[in-house]
Amino acid sequence: MRESHPIATTGAPLTEAKAVVILLHGRGAAAGSMFGLADVFERPEIAYCAPQAPGGSWYPHSFLAPLEHNEPFLSNSLAIVADTLTWLERLGFNSKRTALVGFSQGGCLALEFVARNPRRYGAVAGLSAGIIGPETSSRDSSGSLANTSIFLGCSDMDSHIPLRKVHESTRVLSALGGQVEECIYPRMGHEINDDEIDRVRSLLSALVAEP
Repeated sequence: MRESHPIATTGAPLTEAKAVVILLHGRGAAAGSMFGLADVFERPEIAYCAPQAPGGSWYPHSFLAPLEHNEPFLSNSLAIVADTLTWLERLGFNSKRTALVGFSQGGCLALEFVARNPRRYGAVAGLSAGIIGPETSSRDSSGSLANTSIFLGCSDMDSHIPLRKVHESTRVLSALGGQVEECIYPRMGHEINDDEIDRVRSLLSALVAEP
């Protein structure tokens, strides 16, 4: 799996880590660009894995485009996330010990993945992100997020992420059984701020504290 889908790693060795965070990068970025977050999260007992999007992009068009316009790239990218989770499970990390954290396009991919594959995750964070597709009012699923802690943070005037999509994503993930915390920041750009870092750090602290 790793040969076909390169994964960069940092943090605690996978043989020693208490938990794992899958970091999903934004459009045009490299996997390792997310490792700055690993540094500021300040959790030395966590391993961080960042898969690389083919060509630097998880899907070619806006996340607001009809789903079929981003195929087959979107399905391939969702499969990369699934393969990464499967690889980690083989190393002893089930989904309850694995968090997904994504920024921008990577955050959209993370939210889309957990909406399509609801189960108990260690934590989920979508930073400047929303569930993919023009409408996210409902999702057909027989599964449940089973009280997974989810954080959504975004500006009220993000040039890429309409505020309504953040609200819609909160409703969908809550309906699927997620414990969603949504924070909207006035006049912030398409970026990650200190408060978001603190909130994700708290999620990860709770994750490693679980028996």
